[in-house]
Amino acid sequence: MNEQPTVYVVDDDAAVRDALSMLLDQHGFEVAAFDSGEAFLEVARTDSRGCAIVDLRMKGMDGLAVQAEMARRGVLLAVIILTGHGDIPASVKAIKGGAVNFLTKPVNAAHLIDSVRAAIEVGDMARSRAIAARSAAERLASLTLREREVMKLTIAGLPNKEIGRSLGISHRTVEIHRAHIMHKTGASSLLELSRMAALDAQPPDSKL
Repeated sequence: MNEQPTVYVVDDDAAVRDALSMLLDQHGFEVAAFDSGEAFLEVARTDSRGCAIVDLRMKGMDGLAVQAEMARRGVLLAVIILTGHGDIPASVKAIKGGAVNFLTKPVNAAHLIDSVRAAIEVGDMARSRAIAARSAAERLASLTLREREVMKLTIAGLPNKEIGRSLGISHRTVEIHRAHIMHKTGASSLLELSRMAALDAQPPDSKL
């Protein structure tokens, strides 16, 4: 992941936006600031790298609404919720929704920078999982229905003869299907094939 991460600051208070942007810039982060959740969501992409610092209380979409919409769209940016209210129900909801941190204004500079670095790491891990899942799905999509049936039983640990009996085919046909499965997926071992199948079965990251 060579793309430079961007810290997206979303706050309708210009003074807070400017102060956070300056602090982050001083620590070497690429910063993009927005005065509303709607403006931020216009540019947020599913492949954006970095994290989002989102104010809880804003006109229009509040921080929780922005977080929920990011999840719905599959935007894999880790979220830090910022508030001057410190309201416990909202903080619990934000964390349950996948926020990596919930910070109360005025924010300690060192704490914020540590949180941003941790959030970028979380986002990178989510992107890696998403890339691996897409790759697995693309490879497995090339399998026929019969090959998928053989793969499922193979991963479950059944020997070729049992698979053949279960599907009403010869064990030699099972061997041929297994060879096709390994070739089409590019899996070098049964363990790798199992991991692909597990990734393909997982729902896409909808939160961080």
